[in-house]
Amino acid sequence: MAGVVEISRRESEVLDLLAARLSNAEIAAQLTISVRTVESHVAALLRKLDAPDRRSLARRVTRTPGTAPVLPAPLTSFVGRSAERAELAGLLTTNRQVTAAGPGGVGKTRLALAVAADAAGNYRDGVRFVDLVPVTDAALVPAALAEALGLGEQPGRDLVTSIVQTMADRQALLVLDNCEHVLDGVTPLLERLLSQCPRITVLATSRVRLMVPFERVYQVPALSLTGDAVALFLERAAAVGWPLDAPLRDQVAGICERLGGMALAIELAAARYPALGLDGITAALSHPLRMLTGGSRTDERHRSVRATLDWSHALLEPDDQVLLRRVSVFVAPFTAAAAQQVTGLPDVVDSLAKLTEHSLLTATPTHGTTKYRALESIRQYAVEKLCEAGEEAETRLRHARWCLGQAAALSSSDPEWRARFDLVANDLRAALTWAATDRPATAYELARRLAELTLRRNLTRESQQRAEQAAELAPDTASKASMLRFAAGVAGCRTVGEEMYRLHLAAAETGDAPAVGLATAATVAFRFSSTFVHPPSRAEAVELIDRARPLAGSDPAAGAALALAEAAVLTDAFGAVQGPEENDVSETIARAERAVELAHRTGDPLAESAALDALTCAHSWGGDTFAPAALTQRRLRLLASVPSSPAATHELIDALGIAVETSLGAGDIAGARDAVHRLATHPALTEVGHRVPLMVDALAGNADAVLDGSLRFIDAWRRAGSPSRNHLGPSAAAVAMIHGLRGEDEARREWLEIVGQLDRPDFVHGYKAIFDAIVLLHHGHAAEAMQRLGPRPEEVWKWITWIWHHWYVALRAEAAVLSGRPDASGLVAEALTVVRGNPVAAAIAERARALLDDDRSTLLATADAQEAAGCPYQAARSRVLAGDADAAAALVADGFAPMATPP
Repeated sequence: MAGVVEISRRESEVLDLLAARLSNAEIAAQLTISVRTVESHVAALLRKLDAPDRRSLARRVTRTPGTAPVLPAPLTSFVGRSAERAELAGLLTTNRQVTAAGPGGVGKTRLALAVAADAAGNYRDGVRFVDLVPVTDAALVPAALAEALGLGEQPGRDLVTSIVQTMADRQALLVLDNCEHVLDGVTPLLERLLSQCPRITVLATSRVRLMVPFERVYQVPALSLTGDAVALFLERAAAVGWPLDAPLRDQVAGICERLGGMALAIELAAARYPALGLDGITAALSHPLRMLTGGSRTDERHRSVRATLDWSHALLEPDDQVLLRRVSVFVAPFTAAAAQQVTGLPDVVDSLAKLTEHSLLTATPTHGTTKYRALESIRQYAVEKLCEAGEEAETRLRHARWCLGQAAALSSSDPEWRARFDLVANDLRAALTWAATDRPATAYELARRLAELTLRRNLTRESQQRAEQAAELAPDTASKASMLRFAAGVAGCRTVGEEMYRLHLAAAETGDAPAVGLATAATVAFRFSSTFVHPPSRAEAVELIDRARPLAGSDPAAGAALALAEAAVLTDAFGAVQGPEENDVSETIARAERAVELAHRTGDPLAESAALDALTCAHSWGGDTFAPAALTQRRLRLLASVPSSPAATHELIDALGIAVETSLGAGDIAGARDAVHRLATHPALTEVGHRVPLMVDALAGNADAVLDGSLRFIDAWRRAGSPSRNHLGPSAAAVAMIHGLRGEDEARREWLEIVGQLDRPDFVHGYKAIFDAIVLLHHGHAAEAMQRLGPRPEEVWKWITWIWHHWYVALRAEAAVLSGRPDASGLVAEALTVVRGNPVAAAIAERARALLDDDRSTLLATADAQEAAGCPYQAARSRVLAGDADAAAALVADGFAPMATPP
């Protein structure tokens, strides 16, 4: 049919994940496909849907009435409850958070699922269901919700913030099931979600109220004894092949009354009707040992459920009873093979089938394997039986060992490991919770494995938490220090400087390589100062170095770490102080070279990479542009074969970020783009990609790419609370420059205000001067551009001799020529000498000389050189300056303001 767009199933999946604001790398991980394949699907969707960018694609994902919600498929029909269904649905239309409360077994979940399915068409973005039963730690509630939404943790922000940002403009219904045991995690999450996501509605089920001011409680009643309760019993009895005659309804009503109208109890009783008949059920319920007496009011409300469970348990064969109580240690669905390992029983298949028939387990076929699970009330009952039998410790130990085996298997190269991890993650966490008290050695192994797996799963906050937990459980000093250093590496990936610093100090305090730990902490304080809220002072860092020296001895690793710390702190190799004080370039280079030499001798590529970073910065402060680019490439080659670890990942991300800048400085636009691509597609990185490419695209003149990226930039920055981070300044200035070239003065002013919030106002040179000068020259304000670039490079501190040195001197020469400066010839000659070997800056300097000599052929030659170097804007500028009217018209057609030409 004409006008119908054909979208494949895979494209539809990609489109849904785009709507959830996942990066290409996250989509690839979610669907177990390559990033390149994701890029192909995105390109196809942009073409098919005639969308200008990813943001527009995401906005087009809407749920039409009748679309199936993301809800568990019920295994049995929903009986009765028409009045309750209508009442609860009505509350959802007038309240944004409704809690369906009631005792266990009353039918809260089934009612909530039925109402959610009915209401799905009223929510543009549909329904999401979150089962909190497997969540054993309140702190992991956000992770459960994120999993239901298809989200992963993003470096630099906590999971709750990621969830809130994703759902801010969504209209959806979230169903949070079984909240009672994790209220401390649910209530703060809901408060943030509802306050910052105005079109989100939450339906929670819980045995107790959430006790929050925005809650509307709906108390789920027991089934009506004269209608729904009997209907449920009759329907379930008929489902197992034993329909009841009408005259027996009164007897059924009596049973339902004895069961208190509790849905779970009625279902379990009906399932036993073929074996016992109504008389047998009545007799069993009348047995005093099967009735709960005493206890709290809450326990009294559970009397009928407990009685039914006691009765059902008593009817089991002894072997089946053993299996039921032993599989209660599983908090997530499990297979028969897993049950056999954990229970220690030789054959469990028949017993699992019997337990399923007794409605004590549910069975769900998945991918050729049947998964079993006990309803939570039944599982808790079985846990009590496990304790009464004196089997808890042995069974939980077998469960913990099974979990360790699952974790070890996940460490192998398995393309589906993420899905497998998600299936066993809650069991791993539950086993760790138990083992932490009585089995520290087992708990240590579980915590260590979880730290590794959650890092690979992009759950970086939990990874750091598990690594620190493993450190507390470690059997020896070396293991403790190793896990603390692991945690420090994860904190680095999260860009949390304070945590890196604290954890390296903690590693030093264990006594394992204390000199290395102290020196590394001092280096971190200066090398990654931009990731601190309040960086340690120089005096504090010097004190750490002084403490480390006498502890170093003849240890090569300690000597290398000390040399790097001295370069970082004593000569400020990384520019942490951000001022010209005490920055002797020759001494800085000498110290950094010594650090590289000592690190190389240790054979540790991570130590050598860190030292090369210091040497890169030192050469930059000295005005060298090509040495930093070469040193950074050396770092990347060094890191290419390093085994995966948090520290290695952090080091690689840092090296790629520096590679973007040093490549730009040397005029290698293609190299900068390659580094940007590697950053944006790195599996441990989800948000850095939008920060740096703006700078690359802006200098190249790719206005559309910059403007599209600016939307993601400002959205992410504002959602993060508009933090003041100087490393974001160049991206914001890049956007301001593009608006300036397009003649959009108001937008430019707005972005310059953002630049002012991100960077120190006294740093007027460097990237700010470069971007300002490009705009001023475009509009013919050469004298103002010259004033902006007035100081000689050596008169301006290190930020101008960083990546912007060649751009600065080349543009300064052009501004001097166009403004008619008498010293223009000398500035051009000087620039040509400084930028030799830089294809972009050399072409700008040659253009300045051609303008001085009125040499049109050379102007056109510089245009060709700039085009080849990947700078289409500078190429177009050269052609316009050469009098090419077509080039001038093409610039305007591309959205730029008309370019001024000199008389």
